[in-house]
Parts: sequence; C-alpha cells; structure tokens
Amino acid sequence: MHGLKRLIELKFFQEVLEQYTPMLSAVIRKLHIYRDFEHFRQAGRVALWQAWQRFDETKGDFAPYAYRSIYGAMLDELKREARFSDMHMPAEDDLLEYVGADPRSERDYGGLEDLLSELTLQERELLSLLFVDRFSQAACATHFGISVPGIKKRKEKLLLKLRKQLTKRNSMVT
Repeated sequence: MHGLKRLIELKFFQEVLEQYTPMLSAVIRKLHIYRDFEHFRQAGRVALWQAWQRFDETKGDFAPYAYRSIYGAMLDELKREARFSDMHMPAEDDLLEYVGADPRSERDYGGLEDLLSELTLQERELLSLLFVDRFSQAACATHFGISVPGIKKRKEKLLLKLRKQLTKRNSMVT
C-alpha cells in the first residue's frame, strides 16, 4: 500500500513539475545565471520537491512558496559555487604555475618569457599572485582594490589572452 501511495505522489509531483518548469527558467534569468543551466535547474527541481512535500495549504498559496523556495535554493547554490571558486582554482589553470609565471624564475620555458612580456605589468602581477603565490581570488581582489567578480573577469581575460598568444605562436611554429 505504501508503494502505491508513493507512486501517486510521484505522479502528482510530475504534474507540479511540468507546471512550474517555466518558473525555474524565470529564476535562472532573474539571478543572471549564464552557465551550468542544468545544474541550477536540478537544484530548483529539488527545492520544488521539498517545497511540495512541506507545503501547508492553510498558510496560503503554493506558487509564492514554491518561488521563494526555488529562488533561495538557486541563490544558495550560487553562493556555494562562489565560495568554492574563491578557495579553489581549476586544475587546467595549474599549468600556468609551470610555464614561467614566476618572474623570479631563471628556468627557460621555451619562449614563454616573450609571451609574458606582452602582458601589462598589472596582468603579470595578477598572474603571479594567482598561480605562483597561490593567492585566493578574494585576496587578489583586496590587493587590487576591486571586487572578486572583477578579479574573475580579469583572470578570464588574462587566460584568454595567453591562450590566443599560445595558439598564434603554435600556428607559426607548425
């Protein structure tokens, strides 16, 4: 009997999920989430399920409750990701630790000094702080007197610039 009740609950929730799927997309847009859409949709689905399980009809309508639950869960997920990215750097970026980002290094990295010389002083400093000294993005933000999202943008632009330079250099070699 318990299994049948569970199946009925799931069928009803499937209908709720279909009805509230546009709300998931609306919250994603409102929070300006521009990547990992499926990850955030899943967090929203879980929040919707939990809201559906906990909802008390005597306390009002379900829609506002569902919206607040979904919004809160996605906001929590954004905060969790922000904390993680402030403390950890992607593994692919660790390669920069070995490619001459340290201006104090005397090793020859096959022309990488030329690439680094094309960077501005501030770009070289950010590269050194992030990949040599292993500063967190929050510490770099404090150092430069800007926000953590500002550091993230600078880091992305810097890595893109280096990748373009490396691609250009590699195409000239081959």
